[in-house]
Amino acid sequence: MNHDPHHADPAATYPVTHNPAGLATPGGHYSHVATGNGMAFISGQLPIDAHGNKLAEASFDVQARQVLANVEAALAGVGSEIGKLLQVRVYLTDVAHWPAFNDLYAAWAGSARPARAVVPVPALHFGLQIEVEATALL
Repeated sequence: MNHDPHHADPAATYPVTHNPAGLATPGGHYSHVATGNGMAFISGQLPIDAHGNKLAEASFDVQARQVLANVEAALAGVGSEIGKLLQVRVYLTDVAHWPAFNDLYAAWAGSARPARAVVPVPALHFGLQIEVEATALL
């Protein structure tokens, strides 16, 4: 069985890890995406640009747009897309941002309506305001 992530079938029944182009190098012991059995699991994406810049000083709007761009890059990197999302989990440090996020998310997701949870949390890494993780079909 070939477990080389560079040559493995992403629909394989064993996990294959990916760090797609356009995303910063992971900051811990994880991969941006793990695929297997026709599914993609996107690790929590923070508002960090492709160069590794943490957008802690940026507005919530800028942070949310970066996170959604990161999720889209992760999906594209494994041959998936927004329309194949099954579930999205959103973590916000201030639930007052929920309406603004919902508007940005609706425009980003278009006709896709995956299952979703929005969870208020007391804090996120680096003082950032939002994190999004997702599950999609390949």
